Amino acid sequence: MSAPDAPLDTDRPFRRRDALAAGVTDKELRGPGYRSLAHGVYVGTQVPVSPALHARAAALPFPEGSWASHVSAALIHRVPLPQALEQPTGRQQVTVTRARDRRSRDGVDCYLRPAGLTMLKDGTRVSQPAQLFVELAEVLDRLDLVVAGDHLVRRTSLTLSQLLAFCAATTLPGGEAARAAVTDVRERVDSPMETRLRMLIVWAGLPEPRVNFTIRDECGVPVRMYDLSYPEQRLAIDYDGRVHIDRAESWEEDTERRELSHDDGWRLITVLARGVYVTPERTLERIRRAALERGVPGVPAVLGDGWRPHFARLRA
Repeated sequence: MSAPDAPLDTDRPFRRRDALAAGVTDKELRGPGYRSLAHGVYVGTQVPVSPALHARAAALPFPEGSWASHVSAALIHRVPLPQALEQPTGRQQVTVTRARDRRSRDGVDCYLRPAGLTMLKDGTRVSQPAQLFVELAEVLDRLDLVVAGDHLVRRTSLTLSQLLAFCAATTLPGGEAARAAVTDVRERVDSPMETRLRMLIVWAGLPEPRVNFTIRDECGVPVRMYDLSYPEQRLAIDYDGRVHIDRAESWEEDTERRELSHDDGWRLITVLARGVYVTPERTLERIRRAALERGVPGVPAVLGDGWRPHFARLRA
């Protein structure tokens, strides 16, 4: 056996040819000390698996200047995605800037862009948040895209005004869908389920509620915050994320009874996951009825069906 050409850094993804050049055999690569990340790409088993690790492995055969984009970048940015896409070992997306660098690789979707807005995150070159939103418009439906947008303007340095401006100017393939969805993105949204509940309300034709309205005491100290509300009519809608209710239907019925109690004149409607995924019609009627009783302006006589195509997949 010839002497190794160079030491092998097993803390980073490496190609089989580099391992062989460093004196590591194919038998050793198949052993307990190494993990296969992609076709012909490995890493030492001491390295924790993460979306960033898989993205770096996917980008390894591509030249300098390529970056993780689309779903790969979304996972690194920790954007909430549909369950089918939230798999760090799934297909990876890499974007290159030159046509000659675009190539076919097992498990990798390669995109071509003349240029891109990128940044380093978790040691990996990825799309910046505004560009990522437009990239995701190519692969997500509108509801999931609004969820992603709410997350990006809440959890990254991206502001809503910056996102609106980027979507208005972009010529990327997802631009049209991004421009349609960005009008529903809001600031200060704390969770994907809050987004879904808000869009259920809006797409049914009800007036859009305020997000995270905060009540303060006489000294200006926050004392209470509602997920969604109509502050002028003191009507609030909160999502309850608890998942360990043995009898969710009974809990929902009990919750509806508690809604009749007043807290400083506020009427509170509490919605569980079941109320979004399983009984959205019932949830919407509860909100519509309470909004009418409270005098919220613009409440329709009959709820619209605009929400149905967006929530059909969730219901299934």
